[in-house]
Amino acid sequence: MEGIIATIAKDDVRAQAAFTAARAEQEKIVQAQPDYGPALCVLGLIDAGLGRKEDALREGRRAVELLPVEKDALNGPAMIKYLAMMAAWVGDNHLASEQLASVVRRPGDLSYGQLKLMPFWDPLRGDPRFEKLAEEAKQPLALK
Repeated sequence: MEGIIATIAKDDVRAQAAFTAARAEQEKIVQAQPDYGPALCVLGLIDAGLGRKEDALREGRRAVELLPVEKDALNGPAMIKYLAMMAAWVGDNHLASEQLASVVRRPGDLSYGQLKLMPFWDPLRGDPRFEKLAEEAKQPLALK
């Protein structure tokens, strides 16, 4: 969280230091539990914060594979949402929108308010695909 706060505050030096420190700790957790999707997901977010695009996307995709929606209807969509966030942070708007499209249409914790207000999604603002998905998130699931 320190890295995210520093990024929002545009303090790149502090953000890099926080993400680097967090990565060292999270890597230990992933090594101890290499097949635990949520731990890989956190590592992917940290790598995205560090600008390590290939690592972030590989870790995010692996987390989604380890905890698919078909296996876990509650946590599976969260893995997809965080993969979308990783993709957004590393500039892959197409992948981010593709992943968001699959979770916006499912029950879960991704809401219109989160998409419109949370700074995590700032890299996607103005992208027509993202704006369309945010509007879609306004509608109740039964109408989607």
